[in-house]
Amino acid sequence: MGILLGLIAIIIVLAIAYAMSNNRKKVNFVGVAIMLVAQILTTWFMFMTSIGEAIINAISKAFNKLIEFGSEGVDFVLGGIEVGESGAFFFNVLLIIIFFSTILSVLTYLRILPFIIKYLGGIISAITGLPKVESFNAVNSMFFGQSEALIAIKSQFHHLNNNRLYIVSASAMGSVSASIVGAYIQMLPAQYVLVAIPLNMFSSLIIASIIAPVDMDKEDDDVQIKDVSDSNSFFEAMGNGALDGGKIALIVAAMLIAFIASLELVNWIIQSIFAGITLQEILGYVLAPIGFLMGIAPGELIQAGGIMGTKIITNEFVAMLELEPLVDTLSEKTVGIVSVFLTSFANFSSIGIIAGTVQGIDTEKGAAVSKFGFKLLVGATLGSILSATMAGLFL
Repeated sequence: MGILLGLIAIIIVLAIAYAMSNNRKKVNFVGVAIMLVAQILTTWFMFMTSIGEAIINAISKAFNKLIEFGSEGVDFVLGGIEVGESGAFFFNVLLIIIFFSTILSVLTYLRILPFIIKYLGGIISAITGLPKVESFNAVNSMFFGQSEALIAIKSQFHHLNNNRLYIVSASAMGSVSASIVGAYIQMLPAQYVLVAIPLNMFSSLIIASIIAPVDMDKEDDDVQIKDVSDSNSFFEAMGNGALDGGKIALIVAAMLIAFIASLELVNWIIQSIFAGITLQEILGYVLAPIGFLMGIAPGELIQAGGIMGTKIITNEFVAMLELEPLVDTLSEKTVGIVSVFLTSFANFSSIGIIAGTVQGIDTEKGAAVSKFGFKLLVGATLGSILSATMAGLFL
């Protein structure tokens, strides 16, 4: 029964994307089918085989070890400061981002990551028939943030029409940055966060290629990775990565303050009118039907739906903070589905981040992104639902 409901959810998601399509006649159904099969095989391999489980455990251990190294740096700077329970999140979670950002910067300077990303993207392009730039950007978005992923393909922006621009923007919004995955797995079970990364890459491409199908000349389909790093030395790369990580940590902290405070304000207003009701509960009822199809237990629909809705209107960190204390009380399947759903940048604030980044690269294309911003959010949210449903089929 659970598999049947999950298949219905997938069909509904694909049908909504098809209804939103800019050109239904040009949808690459073969590519979509291949990526759906790739998602099924990836999820099955990771959740249902001993090798896949071993890989997840190994990656999780590697991240935990890196978190230990990062914690040493944090402890050195803050070792003499007494940190209360309410203030530990910034020190123990967000500041780890600095170390992860440093590692990514060094790997980029050494041309290790760009090489892997380019050729992995090329493989995806060859298998699915999608353009190389879009495939490269989808893989790149698994490692770097929304802005950094788009900046990496700025030299190809003059080739991008509105449909291609939609796809690269959707990949950026539907992914997460590797620099903050370490923070995520300190709040949620690592296996679900790690599985969500490849699932979301495929989901973003599936939904975006249905909504904005592309038809292009081969000569316009090229990826250059020559100028991927501004650093002139190994140590400059370390310094730049650390500074970028510090900026990200502060930005996330500022957004959390603003969104959590605003959420409390909205709840105070709602409760002054309707006693005992919160925005999370309202969102829970709104998302309960799709949550049921995704595989969430009936008794947990309102809680889970409220957390998913919180992520859409605020950001994934706020929602993860709500889910974290419930991990041991909700069923494992619900935790897995919601965790996968939360592991993406699909929220309202991302529209401004992506539009602003594109605006900085190309003013005209920035205006185009602003026009289809809400459509971008809907598509990215459909991608999150697709990924979470896929995970639920094997939990």
